[in-house]
Amino acid sequence: MAVPKKKQSPSRRDMRRANHDKRTAPGLIPCANCQEMVLPHRICPSCGHYKGRQVIAIAQD
Repeated sequence: MAVPKKKQSPSRRDMRRANHDKRTAPGLIPCANCQEMVLPHRICPSCGHYKGRQVIAIAQD
């Protein structure tokens, strides 16, 4: 069984663990119909359009 020869310093240990928490902002694109920022390949939650056509009906206030 593999066993480390030397103890890893807290600095090296913390640098290794720090990469798990990195998050990038999602890539948003403007909706082709209403120009609202939405995730790609998703129905626009504000107007209900996807690929240039109405997919779901959104209640108008």
